[in-house]
Amino acid sequence: MDQRALSCLLRSRSTLEQDIKASYLMDHMVSDGVLAQDEEDTVLSKATRKEQAATLLEFLLRKDNRAYVSFYNALIREGYGDLASLLYRDLPQLSPEGENSHSNGISPTVQVMLSEGGVPQRPTVFVNRPVLLSVLREKLRRLQKAVGWVTVFGMAGSGKSVLAAEAMRDHTLITECFPDGVHWLSVGQCERAELLVRMQSLCFRLEQGQSLEAGLRPPGSVEEAKERLRFLMLRRFPRSLLILDDVWDISSLRAFDVQCRVLLTTRHRDLTDAVSGQKYSVQVESGLDEEKALEILSLYVNLKPQNLPEQARIIVKECKGSPLVVSLIGALLRDFPDRWGYYLRQLQKKQFQRIRKSSSYDYEALDQAMDASMQVLDDEHRKLYKDLSVLEKDVKVPAKVLSVLWSRELEEVEDVLQEFVNKSLLFRDCNQRPYLYYLHDLQLDFLTEQNRTQLAKLHGKVVHQYQHAYAEGPPTTVDEEGLYWCRFLPYHMARASMAKELCSLMFSLDWVKHKVQMMGSAHLINDYVEYSAVLDQENSEVRLQFQEFLSLNGHQLEQKPDVVQLALAQPRCSEVYRQALLQAQQRASRGQLYLDWVNKSSLESLSRLVIHPQQNSVYHACFSRDGSKIASCGASSTLRVFRCTSGERLQEIQAHDDEVLCCAFSPDDRHIATCSSDRKVKIWNVERGTLLRVFKDEYEEQINHCQFTNNQRRILLATCSNDRIANTKLWNLNKPSSQNTLFGHMEPVNHCCFSPDDAYLATSSCDGTVKLFDVASANEWKTVKISQYFQSEGDEESSVTVKCSTWSADGTRIMCAAKNTVLVFNVATLEMLLEIRTSRLSTVQYCQACPTSQLLALALSHYTVELWDFEANRKMAECSGHLSWVPCVQFCPDGSRLLSCSDDQTIRLWETERVHTSSAVALKRDFDVLFHQGDVTVVTADSRNRLQVRSGMAGTPVFESEEQTARIRSTCICRQGPAVALGTDDGTVQAGRMSSKAPRNIGWRAVQLLSPQRMLAQALGLELGPAQVLEVSSGKTLATLHGHTKTVHHCLFTDDGQILITSSEDTTVRVWKMMTGECLVLEGHKEPVRKFHLLRSTSPTPMLLSWSFDGTVKVWDLTSGEKLHDLQCHEAAILSGDVTPNGHFFSTVSADKTAKVWNCSSWGMEFFLSGHKACVRSCRFSWDGKRLATGDDNGEIRLWSMLDGALLKTCSQNTRDCMDSFHGGWVTDLHFSPDNRVLVSTGGYIKWWSVERGEALQTFHTTGNNLKQIHASPDFKTFVTIDNIGILYILKQVEGGQV
Repeated sequence: MDQRALSCLLRSRSTLEQDIKASYLMDHMVSDGVLAQDEEDTVLSKATRKEQAATLLEFLLRKDNRAYVSFYNALIREGYGDLASLLYRDLPQLSPEGENSHSNGISPTVQVMLSEGGVPQRPTVFVNRPVLLSVLREKLRRLQKAVGWVTVFGMAGSGKSVLAAEAMRDHTLITECFPDGVHWLSVGQCERAELLVRMQSLCFRLEQGQSLEAGLRPPGSVEEAKERLRFLMLRRFPRSLLILDDVWDISSLRAFDVQCRVLLTTRHRDLTDAVSGQKYSVQVESGLDEEKALEILSLYVNLKPQNLPEQARIIVKECKGSPLVVSLIGALLRDFPDRWGYYLRQLQKKQFQRIRKSSSYDYEALDQAMDASMQVLDDEHRKLYKDLSVLEKDVKVPAKVLSVLWSRELEEVEDVLQEFVNKSLLFRDCNQRPYLYYLHDLQLDFLTEQNRTQLAKLHGKVVHQYQHAYAEGPPTTVDEEGLYWCRFLPYHMARASMAKELCSLMFSLDWVKHKVQMMGSAHLINDYVEYSAVLDQENSEVRLQFQEFLSLNGHQLEQKPDVVQLALAQPRCSEVYRQALLQAQQRASRGQLYLDWVNKSSLESLSRLVIHPQQNSVYHACFSRDGSKIASCGASSTLRVFRCTSGERLQEIQAHDDEVLCCAFSPDDRHIATCSSDRKVKIWNVERGTLLRVFKDEYEEQINHCQFTNNQRRILLATCSNDRIANTKLWNLNKPSSQNTLFGHMEPVNHCCFSPDDAYLATSSCDGTVKLFDVASANEWKTVKISQYFQSEGDEESSVTVKCSTWSADGTRIMCAAKNTVLVFNVATLEMLLEIRTSRLSTVQYCQACPTSQLLALALSHYTVELWDFEANRKMAECSGHLSWVPCVQFCPDGSRLLSCSDDQTIRLWETERVHTSSAVALKRDFDVLFHQGDVTVVTADSRNRLQVRSGMAGTPVFESEEQTARIRSTCICRQGPAVALGTDDGTVQAGRMSSKAPRNIGWRAVQLLSPQRMLAQALGLELGPAQVLEVSSGKTLATLHGHTKTVHHCLFTDDGQILITSSEDTTVRVWKMMTGECLVLEGHKEPVRKFHLLRSTSPTPMLLSWSFDGTVKVWDLTSGEKLHDLQCHEAAILSGDVTPNGHFFSTVSADKTAKVWNCSSWGMEFFLSGHKACVRSCRFSWDGKRLATGDDNGEIRLWSMLDGALLKTCSQNTRDCMDSFHGGWVTDLHFSPDNRVLVSTGGYIKWWSVERGEALQTFHTTGNNLKQIHASPDFKTFVTIDNIGILYILKQVEGGQV
């Protein structure tokens, strides 16, 4: 041995003796021919592991360079990478050829590459198959210059995996074709959730050593994992090989269709038909020939093949040449070489029941070999081996799990497992530490069948042993043991028929938190679906509550939120909420902050499932004709198909080169049609996801819509486009071109739909008409001029666009959507039967009639879905939840469910029987709040442009005004005078005194709130200019204050209630004296004045600060109206301002990305605060005036010292959220707690921050987003806000802790 190598061994000797397990390494060294059998026996005769290691090193020190290299490679293969690194620098060269001279033909560098890539080691007993190996390597070399697929296929147990791994042991192949590495992944037969776990592990392995990506969270879905793999393979490992072992189905394979080089082993030859790229295949014979099988047996018993006894040939025949079965028998004969006749008799006389007759496994030979293998185990170990019957297929378990199951020391368990491995009863994955153990499918099937009557008892043993070992709580370490229990504990409980234990586990919020943190929400949702039959026996309502919580919040759970806080938003009757409240109270007593949404009882989430199918807007979604699937398409150019019960993704197809505008299932559900902006129509096979036909070159503009006929007797597809003339066509799927073109519209056609009997086709066009065509003749039958019904609005007929139309279930009526209206016509007479009008501020994007009832669903631009009874012209429901436009709604065939898709990237499913007319009217975000003696009063406008007063912690409506003629744009409450004021959009202001008479038809609480003792008054600013002051008890307008000519943006009463101040889009501020009606006009700004602030100072004259988009701040004498100071503060618009409580300083923030602090005595700038990277939109001084908080449009909050203007803290989460922001959007409002220790902020959601640490204390996710403001009670324990879909949130701090 070279002197350097010898010195290295001597230096590292003590470390090696402490860490290595000699028995693991010697198998490799014996295979390499550097260690003799008697030397191995000498090592194993030593009593302790350390003595064995020392003896092995003694032998090694007396050997040559080949032994050193063999020992180094054994360390790599067995996962001792840290120890191997000690030897790497002193590796000797074996010959002038250097690296190519190893016994296996590859260099240490390539060997490390294979080991790190997870390529399995060569079996101890290995028989070369040079012809197959040469063919496979030749196919792999074809991937050198282009991505593609090489498939190794054959029956189970035929040696596919061994062949694939051996092909990698070629130095030239690796260095020339795959220099970026080889990455092995065992796929197996797995559900989608299990596939995600495998893909996560592959991503984790590929990202090791990439410090910049160290903070990446695991992919939350198969689609995200696929995109991550696509990026890694394209950018970091462009010339690497991905090896997928034991792939069972097309859906699993598609998850790895990422345009890279792939070698896969499978039983199915045509699996790669569903993926793109070049494809090559190599067939592995189903069994070894007699010569190869005899060679395996000869190697096990250390005899030459010609010297084997005659029984050997008969054994090979009985085993039918299966490499797996031959290896099992060979392992037995290695220990007892004189038992040829005995094992042959065992195989011949035993008649085992076939495990699964439909399978391709050679079960008879396997059963016989398995049983014979188990007979050599002692009774104790045979019982332990029987426990492995409970393992899932393709699941590898660490020794720690079996240590819990068997109640034995870890080292003792490893020794037992080593015996199983040596006898080929178990396999060991040595590519990671700790080692993982697994059974081959054949072995597991045999054990399962053999112990079928005892399986429940065996699974019960697993559960009881787990409960005993983890009585204090589940393991929290994210290692293989922790992940195993997290994944499979419910499985073992269900298989053990332990229904109560399973319910206790899965009806626990602690388990939900634990599993979500360990594995994400996808596995947990799957558990509730998979074990629903068991769980429902105990309590189906609770199971649905937990499943709904996860289904509707899965997108938020991916962000790793506080699960307890998220659960507090559940209905009060929910078991999820009950447990969350209890835990929140306990944690609050330890000082943690939790908020209870106390008025949520008035709201109900009507959606049953939220699916996030696209990374961009979803344009269209539809049910399959049997109602079991949903197809969706949109801006991402892909078509996706889901299971509608769970949202599980069944297909993902890159369908077009541009946006996919529509998709439709055929009547037999075998095909899906898609149409696109790329002017093509495509037909896809639903089951396989393959392209069947492309219709192109017949349209010159984008194709807007497609729909199949309703019946199977004659399947046609209708499409329509933006073409001016030839815009509507009928297609027969068996013909290469369109069957008919329907002429009539001279403008783009937006929508087309068949009548229920397929006799007619209705088309909706930008020309203001709906045309009915006879399908058989392709001639125009009737025309409905929709535009004529809008002439009274001053519109010309040509300016009316008909978005879509739909037929009633009986085909006698047709409903047409245009603007904010749906018109219903009698098909026979074209008489208009009724007119359904929605909000004037919205438009109907889509409509569909229920196929089984008189319900009509409308998709609206103001983010909602409405259900109408078109017989009674009555709105039945308003379904809120989407955060952007809703372009499509669809009923399922039986009418029980409704789906809606949105530009917010989601699809929501609604149960039509559960929805009802919502009593909750959407509220506007311009509101004011009065906190008084622990009570809350909220005043705001609603979607019907009425003033609403809501009272108490439940947010109960106690007053609603009449609808205002002008839109209400601002409100405020007078804390002193019993009057109400409002400002509208027509420029006037209305004001007056409130009567002390108790309001009629309002409960006692309203009387208490509106009595003179409470002195409640309300000011409203309107869109076109006026302001009003209303008497809340009667809704009577007491005064209308005219003067403003444009929208009133802000209104405010002075503390004594004698003066009302308003600011407007007309650039003025007006000061109204309530007693006399006098008005001071403060003029000087050049752009709209959005807000102002009263300046409380030592000056005897009250002053007012106003700021504007013109970048100036002006200081006014509130008594005389004189402009005292005119400050040019910013070059860009001023977006917000604040004044310190003592009135000494004021701040301004601007679109120029800066904040400034000004002195109210010198009127000079005190501090210039820069550093924000976006518009600074909000600011707030602390109550002691020592800090200023500023928030920007990136979602970042900065805390500044008012002593020197220094930056104290930056409040920001580590990563951007799904809105590409640190706060879900702009930071719009900020408030400090009275003790200046906590800061609350609004953006896309609400966050509470520690001022001292700059860390988030809590986050409350609202249903909607884009919060404009939040009001905090004086004690900072109650918070009020309204989101962009009109939901009121009254949040109360959970008692038990201090903020």
